Amino acid sequence: MIILSEHAGYKKDAILEFTKEDRLQLKEETTYDCYFKTKRNEDLQCYSIVYDKELKDYSFNSLYMIGVDWVVENELSICVISKLNNSNTEIDVQKMLFEAMKETENLKHLDDLCEIKFNSPKIAIKQQQDVLTPLLIIQFLAVMQDIVSKGLKKSYYKLSKKLHGRVKGKVNIASTIKSYHSKGKLTYNNCTYEEFGLDSIENRILHKALIFSQKILNNYSFLRENYKSTLNYILVPFEKVSVEVSKKEIRFRKSNRFYKEYDVALQLAEQILRKYDFKITNTNDKAKETYPFWINMPKLFELYVFKRLKEVFPIKGEIQYHKKYHSLEPDYILNSVDENYSAVIDAKYKHRYEKHNILHSDAAQVSGYTRLKSIRKELKVFDNELLKALIIYPNDLTSFDKVIKKNLFKEEDKRYEKLFKYGIQLPKTNFTQSGD
Repeated sequence: MIILSEHAGYKKDAILEFTKEDRLQLKEETTYDCYFKTKRNEDLQCYSIVYDKELKDYSFNSLYMIGVDWVVENELSICVISKLNNSNTEIDVQKMLFEAMKETENLKHLDDLCEIKFNSPKIAIKQQQDVLTPLLIIQFLAVMQDIVSKGLKKSYYKLSKKLHGRVKGKVNIASTIKSYHSKGKLTYNNCTYEEFGLDSIENRILHKALIFSQKILNNYSFLRENYKSTLNYILVPFEKVSVEVSKKEIRFRKSNRFYKEYDVALQLAEQILRKYDFKITNTNDKAKETYPFWINMPKLFELYVFKRLKEVFPIKGEIQYHKKYHSLEPDYILNSVDENYSAVIDAKYKHRYEKHNILHSDAAQVSGYTRLKSIRKELKVFDNELLKALIIYPNDLTSFDKVIKKNLFKEEDKRYEKLFKYGIQLPKTNFTQSGD
């Protein structure tokens, strides 16, 4: 397995493990690359491997996706890990998502966070490389907690049952004759009818995934410590819901635009069940193999930053995430009751900003948002007054893992008027530790 750190090929201290055995699987005339496709049909590069004819060697590039995938199917795999400047530590993806999911508004913005390739063969991995399972469980339980707090959805569902002395719905003639009438039980009928309640296919899928989650928790200390009581709370309303549901019912379930939380939860439930091939016995052991997957770290960073901003701007509407202005969609609009804090904010998952100035392309993007008439009108900025623009980036050099309100607009870019940057430290974990 080739092991890269994110943004390899651009940083001198990026991790690269590339053996002679790996090299034998690559063809010199071939370029190997992989892309993460978003719902907007944007292609975000995961990695690229190119052979340089002059140097007679391979160059490796990766951007801001982490995950595990095949380079050559069934022969050579690649793992891209998330690294900090310190080579002994990595970003704790679990804790980032754990914090982000405390903000319920983030549950509406989980699109494009991860991609799982269920149609590809599984890849052998070490336990610490399995960041996918915790990611799915944390998302799923956060959405389920929100659903349970509002109440489970009731709906009509089909039920086949033996009835005595009466008929309801449709009589299943063949099974009635075979099971009862042929044996002299003429007062019994097998009927199929609709009933209104909680035991719908959708709730059964969710219940089944919750039972799988309960088993999975035992294999991950972080999940076990933080979600055991939450899972017990979520399971209570499902006491009268069955877990009997077929693969066909799971894969061909219908979406419901009036219950968007259910759609998100059902999608995550299906991913959890498929990851373990719908067999609960597969959840007993720590992960030894996984389907290829990619996690969009810039997206996760956005969710994390939004949670931190909401902590210091808690009033409804003060901070808005991905509000659309025609075809444009800035990360955050800060419309604070304190006019000194009105600004357009962009989250940039770029560690280079710890020591370097803001790139011209990023400055142009966020400054362009400040000149949109619709945004200026909303923030009550008139005439030729400049609107503040802020870029928030990950900064391992700072000691703050939360937003310090008074420091937001302290560091102004030397080249641009009212363009500021602010660094926030991300949760860290020792890279050499085990997955548990």
